[in-house]
Amino acid sequence: MNDIAIKIEDVSKLYKLGLVGVNTLGDDLNRWWHLIRGKSNPNFENVKTNDRNSTEKTDYVWGLKDVSLTVKKGEVVGIIGKNGAGKSTLLKILSRVTNPTKGSIKVRGKISSLLEVGTGFHPDLTGRENIFLNAAILGMSRSEVLSKLDEIVDFAGVGIYLDTPVKRYSSGMYVRLAFAVAAHLEPDILIVDEVLAVGDAEFQQKAIGRMQAATQQEGRTVLVVSHNMASIRKLCKRGIVLHQGSVLYDGETEGAVARYLGQEGKATRLKLEADELKNALEEQRFVDKEIISVQSLSISDSAGLLKGSFKSDEDIVINVGFSVIEEIADFRLLIVVNDRIGNEILATCSTDDPEMQTYKRLKPGKYNWKCVLKKNTFGGNQFFASVYLSDPSIHHVRFQNVFAFEVNFLGYNGITKYVNGSTPIRPQFQWSLER
Repeated sequence: MNDIAIKIEDVSKLYKLGLVGVNTLGDDLNRWWHLIRGKSNPNFENVKTNDRNSTEKTDYVWGLKDVSLTVKKGEVVGIIGKNGAGKSTLLKILSRVTNPTKGSIKVRGKISSLLEVGTGFHPDLTGRENIFLNAAILGMSRSEVLSKLDEIVDFAGVGIYLDTPVKRYSSGMYVRLAFAVAAHLEPDILIVDEVLAVGDAEFQQKAIGRMQAATQQEGRTVLVVSHNMASIRKLCKRGIVLHQGSVLYDGETEGAVARYLGQEGKATRLKLEADELKNALEEQRFVDKEIISVQSLSISDSAGLLKGSFKSDEDIVINVGFSVIEEIADFRLLIVVNDRIGNEILATCSTDDPEMQTYKRLKPGKYNWKCVLKKNTFGGNQFFASVYLSDPSIHHVRFQNVFAFEVNFLGYNGITKYVNGSTPIRPQFQWSLER
């Protein structure tokens, strides 16, 4: 029992949809009367699972339902699943941000959480002041913080801004400092929610390295939520897949990633319109108001036929129909393709095409953009495409793994034997011979 860091038993979290605090006095008395007689809460009756695609009306929904997990000291556990699966709810309960509706949780040691960018930061305080504030919350002395201060500042790369209020930081600076504080103040358990979705590639590698050091060298326990399957595979030896608030899979990371991507693929459609897009939309943490509204997404061949299976000599076309509500000065549309185990293998941006430079500034109105993934690019494999509409600093709209498609590799010049067609990228290059 001494090697257990976290023990979760039958934990559930019930959310009331709609307005907050609409229960009447009669509702509260009815609930109280049931509970003192040892009966179940009447609010628990006819509660629906957390299915984003459900059209059935309900007042309550289970964010988590009967979740039981045990995490050992020193484990690095990846928690994955679609939006609304219950990942963030679970981490918030572990971090004591919110309480479970029922069930029990036992935690051994101090927890440091990075649930959202800047959680625990006061916007009017400087970076330096927020470091000491977070340390005090963790129960660390001033001398302990001073011994770590240079290391935190160096990792975050915010040296000249250390005495500037964090409300003036960019989102990247914010998350670097927040992660540096959470990771360096020596918690027994580090909880990280989607930190790898923010920041540049260099920071993401540093973050992964720091989490690996925390477990391998310092014996700390780490829980990570991420949609980046390559990072989950690199960092974690155990993966947990949540689906509609329940544990769908708990085991080796490769199995978890395969289950998650398989689940995504089954749910994928060839064309999504307004209502379906609301369910596919990723959470946007840095967008204060809606600037872009996407009306349709589709995947097809060059003739416009919607399909999810292609031959390698066919173009793959992704169409994005959207409206701009406020003028965007530096717009770009990004398509990212991952292979079936989550490795990012290809990315293309609208600004790569010199003819599209004219359309970086978009005025309010409706637009329909098309990206053609040229034939003879992919090998025989299953792929997942994500769509991002952004400017250089913010993903205004993000659809993660919104399309699943497969490619049948035909070979070149009639030659298919002895050719490695299963590699994800298999373009036809120019060859020459000099004699």
